[in-house]
Amino acid sequence: MKEKRTKKVGVGVVGLGFMGVTHINAYQKIQDAEIVAVCDAVRIPENGNLKIDGNIGAGTTLKLDFTKIKAYRDYSEMLKNPDVELVDICVPTAAHPEIAIAAMESGKDVVCEKPMARTSELAQKMVEVSKRTGKILMPAMCIRFWPEWSFLKSAKSNQEFGKLLALRIRRVSQPPGWSKGTYSDGGKSGGALLDLHIHDTDFVQFIFGKPKAVYSTGFPFFSGAIDHIVTQYDFGNDLVVWAEGSWAMTEGFGFNMSYTAIFENATVDYDSSRGKDALKLYERGKQPQTIATSDEDGYVGELKYIVNCILNGGKPSIVTAEDGATAIKICEAEERSVYSKEKIMLY
Repeated sequence: MKEKRTKKVGVGVVGLGFMGVTHINAYQKIQDAEIVAVCDAVRIPENGNLKIDGNIGAGTTLKLDFTKIKAYRDYSEMLKNPDVELVDICVPTAAHPEIAIAAMESGKDVVCEKPMARTSELAQKMVEVSKRTGKILMPAMCIRFWPEWSFLKSAKSNQEFGKLLALRIRRVSQPPGWSKGTYSDGGKSGGALLDLHIHDTDFVQFIFGKPKAVYSTGFPFFSGAIDHIVTQYDFGNDLVVWAEGSWAMTEGFGFNMSYTAIFENATVDYDSSRGKDALKLYERGKQPQTIATSDEDGYVGELKYIVNCILNGGKPSIVTAEDGATAIKICEAEERSVYSKEKIMLY
């Protein structure tokens, strides 16, 4: 019988922008994880004070104790630290493959912010390195772990309300105000299509499998890449599934994510703007009700999951490196559909 491990998983976070700080905030809520190193070429506060500046959790502050945490300017130096077991990559997309591959080849497991890479070809190279080295490469697809979305996945899988007939997803925002230099270059970021909408494309494949085809309309706006998109996913049957993603909302709009799912015997409606009343259930023959979910958001959920995988010596199954590469491939098909104005077959 394998002896139970008592040592916490040592985490090194690369990138101290919005998402890096968001991940650090999540790790501080995970009992079996310990931040042992951080790396950023320009943003290492001497006093250790950090602040979340993004579309979720904005204004949250936290503090790093640099008497216990080592700070690096160069990720290659951080990879030499034997206390770092898990490398968490939160830098701009273009740098993901280089750092992830170097980390895995250094014997580290990796969690990488979405999208895994700018192209599916680069993402596939990352997948191949993960297979060759035997190290974990998990894309940070937090929506798979978000409580309200987990409710939908469970209801669909269990057919609690009968067959799921239709799903409409919407994730829209004003242009990101953080790291404008990064996101405003669509050639590097992929625009809202690849950086924001990919969440919903990934969730669609999570609960339904890979679509047979996609038909998308959209336009460039903020980044020069596709920043507003509406996609219908074709599964070769009567299922109706579409998703809208946008960075084209006027300043002051903020951020909103929502979905409406039509089952045979119920409608489930989620809207993040409703606060504690975000998730509503309208079940046939019953009074409408608000569904209470866990206060643990998807960031904590996904990072707790990979930490547990490392502790137990297992490989992620809820989300895999292959899933991350496939999500990019589907988004690339959506982009081709926008510009060709045609349905794009995936298989």
